Amino acid sequence: MFLFLLWLLLSLALLAVLSFLFLRQWLISRKNKLHSPSENGINVGIFHPYCNAGGGGERVLWCAVRALQDKYPNSRVVIYTGDIDASPNSILQKAKNVFNIAIDSDSVKFVFLKQRHWIEAKNYPHFTLLGQSIGSMVLGLEALCKFPPDIYIDTMGYAFTYPLFRYLAQSKVGCYVHYPVISTDMLKRVQQRQMAHNNKKYVARNPFLTWTKLAYYRLFSKMYKWVGCCAETIMVNSSWTENHILQLWDVPFKTHRVYPPCEVSHLKNLQHTEKSDEFIILSVGQFRPEKDHPLQLQAIYELRTLLAQDESLWNQIKLVIVGSCRNEDDYDRLKNMQDLTKHLSLENNVQFSVNVPYEDLLKLYQSAHIGIHTMWNEHFGIGIVESMAAGLIMVAHRSGGPLLDIVETSEGSQNGFLATDAVEYAENILNIIVNNSEMAGIRSAARASVERFSEQEFEKNFLRAVSTLFTNL
Repeated sequence: MFLFLLWLLLSLALLAVLSFLFLRQWLISRKNKLHSPSENGINVGIFHPYCNAGGGGERVLWCAVRALQDKYPNSRVVIYTGDIDASPNSILQKAKNVFNIAIDSDSVKFVFLKQRHWIEAKNYPHFTLLGQSIGSMVLGLEALCKFPPDIYIDTMGYAFTYPLFRYLAQSKVGCYVHYPVISTDMLKRVQQRQMAHNNKKYVARNPFLTWTKLAYYRLFSKMYKWVGCCAETIMVNSSWTENHILQLWDVPFKTHRVYPPCEVSHLKNLQHTEKSDEFIILSVGQFRPEKDHPLQLQAIYELRTLLAQDESLWNQIKLVIVGSCRNEDDYDRLKNMQDLTKHLSLENNVQFSVNVPYEDLLKLYQSAHIGIHTMWNEHFGIGIVESMAAGLIMVAHRSGGPLLDIVETSEGSQNGFLATDAVEYAENILNIIVNNSEMAGIRSAARASVERFSEQEFEKNFLRAVSTLFTNL
């Protein structure tokens, strides 16, 4: 029996090795065939399963594509996407409408992936990180088989796809990390048994479940480190992300801080048309759980308490929440927030605007006074920068990118405000409203501070970081 089991294990191991070698040979052969003599270029595959979502990550994608087209005109950019319900023309038109970014359609190819459901969080109610990571390998394998590229760049943080492209297709691998899948902050929250959107109440209250989750997170972080090290160049979008990637992956010589592209030149020239009978607080961001939109509603509720003696001023205040919905889960969250608005009796002071065209967003920037952003440990905050460029007084969360890179609160150089809870947000908003005539200096400082986050700076630093991937090809 022992000899039989040993023979079985050796046979399975041999079968696995032979399958790996066969698949690698087939993919390399297929990759070589994609280079016809007439093309004479490099195929750059960009993995972005939600390229039609319309969020900040998609602005990074389209600016990166435009930069690659300008720098390497003989190359072909291949975008792996799961947006099978959209045509290439409609996707590129949305990039133009939402971000004002024009892409040359002749040198872009879309590879549509049918297995995107493998990375949907709703399919993994437990062990979500591991489930989505394994699911990304399934989706990555589909992408790889459909079109093995010379260079592979992941722009959505699916690190578990890196070894597939590096070792199976021998592609050069790069990545742009918006947010580490796991972080030391997440470990601390679980260890301290704090409730959050990724640490449910029943887990936080149970010592055994907390211990189990910590063990799971620590094991996952080791796996995350191994796959992350498969990338040859690693771009991070902020100081916060850089610190965590260096802790998790320990790759100081591969890491480049490349701030995401923000529309600043056009926004800085916007003229405000603020209405005297209305005071608009503007929120811009996708309807995702980590954005913590309910905290914005709670802040407005607390603001109403502070203005209990001034009903006329309260009636002038309106929170406008602008966001995009990627899928059914996002629409469900939107519906829940609308219900919460009614529960808090804020329906006359809160407005939801979904998937608005860029031209309408510009009008909102012109009429708004204050910007609000409530995500804890926001990796960067493109919406924050763009709101500041448009001349809004920003109130952001005292953590992550806003704290380390964007918002300065020191006297003499202040360009915005930071807060941590609903009461502090409400107090800051009230301070801005009451002292609105004295906010010109902060508004000017905010607009002057955002130039380092421009699209031009992003493209320059992005091309510098990926240049090593194009050598010897």
